[in-house]
Amino acid sequence: MDIARSRAFLASLFQKAVEAADPYDAIVRHLPQRPKGRTIVVGAGKAASQMAAAFERAWDGPLDGLVVARHGPVESCAQTGILQAAHPVPDRAGLVAGEALLNHLHGLTSDDLVVALISGGGSSLLPAPPFGFTLADEIALNEALLASGAPISAMNVIRKHFSRIKGGRLAAQAYPARVVSLVVSDVPGDNPAFVASGPTVPDLSDAEEALRLIRNYRIELDARMIDHIRTVRVPRPDDSVFARNEVHVIASARVSLDAAAALARAEGVEPVILSDCIEGEARDIGRMHAALAKEFAQTQGIARKPFVLLSGGETTVTIGGGSYGKGGRNSELLLSSALDLQGTDGIVGLAADTDGIDGSEDNAGAFCDGTTVARIRARGGDARALLAGHDAWSAFDLIDDLFVPGPTGTNVNDFRAFLVS
Repeated sequence: MDIARSRAFLASLFQKAVEAADPYDAIVRHLPQRPKGRTIVVGAGKAASQMAAAFERAWDGPLDGLVVARHGPVESCAQTGILQAAHPVPDRAGLVAGEALLNHLHGLTSDDLVVALISGGGSSLLPAPPFGFTLADEIALNEALLASGAPISAMNVIRKHFSRIKGGRLAAQAYPARVVSLVVSDVPGDNPAFVASGPTVPDLSDAEEALRLIRNYRIELDARMIDHIRTVRVPRPDDSVFARNEVHVIASARVSLDAAAALARAEGVEPVILSDCIEGEARDIGRMHAALAKEFAQTQGIARKPFVLLSGGETTVTIGGGSYGKGGRNSELLLSSALDLQGTDGIVGLAADTDGIDGSEDNAGAFCDGTTVARIRARGGDARALLAGHDAWSAFDLIDDLFVPGPTGTNVNDFRAFLVS
């Protein structure tokens, strides 16, 4: 395939992966029974409005809903209020939204049902600092976590020790009502307690683990915050308030990768799924993918050409104390790949976030091939310097190789595909 056809093929795999995580189909398969009492819907995440609209379509009965989505376009709902807040750094709208969700669950009975619609991104959309702390404290925590390079699972352990809503506390607020959590997973391993820092799903992490992670990733926090984390008790899964609750992961990276693989096979391209839970520094994972693509292309020890390497998971970008430009972990990963693929024929890569937004710009990710670095240079850019400055967006923008599908309405983490033709 030429580069244009290769890109179209990779984009079709991305679209198939997104379709496999469609909120409506996933919710229909996991609808709870109607309760004797009221049905209350709450939710948070990048896919919150789409999940709420899907639930309204699927639910046969009245409901009273309130969910929190990120700023930007949202799906309209008839019975569910939609609040909007900032991602990836919390804002005051998120603070108001978090309080609204907690208040929405006041005064329920054991006959009532709470359906929690949770997707990735909910951690920043639901700031609720402990009593005695402010939104500025939670913003400082979030910025320190994002700059640390810690994996999402580690960040969310720390977040839930500095919150009145995360770590199962939203579900505890609903007691004695039964809570059924429907989770679209964007975390490696699909542990629902890590998605959006588990507002309705407690886990076994404790203060000692949170403090160890802070030390290991050299996360600098205010002494008052450390003291709070040291002494706070988070809810545990065996607490009686959670006894009747249910948790279902209704969509995940593995399901989406399998769907992309099936489409590739139907198109005569052999799929090779590397993993659905790859973590690590974005530029390192980018080099790994480039190395695997080149190795398999040369040896043909894993599949006959053409073939496509597929992977999912969530990489990280460690900013440290330096300056940074317009990045996004998928764009950074792919620029790192491009540097190692210089001069290589027959390999085209796509890395993109399945929610349609990579970082803070409007692209989901980007494309690369063996000519990427040379084309950046021809436009006056230095790919290596742009990578060092965490400015991969600018690198791909120079050569019009950004991938911009728009918001997808779901979020099952990152999608990577390297076609060897």
